[in-house]
Amino acid sequence: MQEITELEKRIAAALDRIGKGVDRLVSQPRAAAPVSGSAAAPADTVLRAQLEEEKSLTAQLQARLRAARDREAKGDLQEKVDRLTQDLDMQGLELQRMRRVNASLREQLETLRSAQAAGLTEPGLINRAMQVELEALRAMRLTEMAEMDEILAALEPHLTEARNA
Repeated sequence: MQEITELEKRIAAALDRIGKGVDRLVSQPRAAAPVSGSAAAPADTVLRAQLEEEKSLTAQLQARLRAARDREAKGDLQEKVDRLTQDLDMQGLELQRMRRVNASLREQLETLRSAQAAGLTEPGLINRAMQVELEALRAMRLTEMAEMDEILAALEPHLTEARNA
């Protein structure tokens, strides 16, 4: 970003120099063409050469400015890709956690069913099944919160734009 600002300053300075050179040409009174033509021709040639040099410099600076803006845009895209990758990783971790908890819940329910079928109702099995079920609900809630955070992150630029409009 600092490089873009520097390039903009240089372009503005170059344009000012060009403008001053043109103003000097316009403000100089035009005398009758000298007979020999040797005095006016070199000054005119020098000014044209300087003008061409300034135009060339301006074109180079504008090309560098465009390149810097393109790099900046690519940097913004890379930041967005990195953020989305991080969100995806977080969702993957939450999904793995939810799968583990659900597998544990299925095991506890199967153990509870087996005990019920055998006529044994143990309060410890019921408590363990309830704890696993609560953990499954927590995992589901965390997964939903991660999804909501992702949605909010996607909407945030639009909400900021709407507030500023």
